[in-house]
Amino acid sequence: MISLDAGPFRFQLRAAAVVIDEGSVLLHRLEGDGFWALPGGRVEAGEDARSTVVREMREELAESVECGQLLYVVENFFHHAGRPNHEMGMYFAVRMHAASAVLADKSRTHWGIEGGRRLEFRWFPVARLATVELHPSFLRESLLAPSPHCQHIVQQG
Repeated sequence: MISLDAGPFRFQLRAAAVVIDEGSVLLHRLEGDGFWALPGGRVEAGEDARSTVVREMREELAESVECGQLLYVVENFFHHAGRPNHEMGMYFAVRMHAASAVLADKSRTHWGIEGGRRLEFRWFPVARLATVELHPSFLRESLLAPSPHCQHIVQQG
């Protein structure tokens, strides 16, 4: 995975899935975390970001997906575990297959695994994201009306 220490910063390259269906978006969080994020993970060296999204959804949720258009390139600056982070994120429109169990039942929590820790996946109405602790926070508004063109976002904090 592309993650390295650069002075006090942790730098990483992340690819994420924007899965929206019937007005709801799929989010995930590590069990015990207080915030939600888009599903995805760090890009492996030699792996393109679209392939990362497909691999992460298969590994974490046992789901096959189709990775579509690039929606956002995000420079995300934040603190985690007392350390400053600089994350480059590539966020793609993703479609789950019609036979997906996760797509079929939006009313319940779906569980996955990440490095031995449980991942909680849940659907949230896009119209109610203002009440969700979602990181990066620009997503609360941008997912309400996604642009048809790729956007460059710089998120501080």
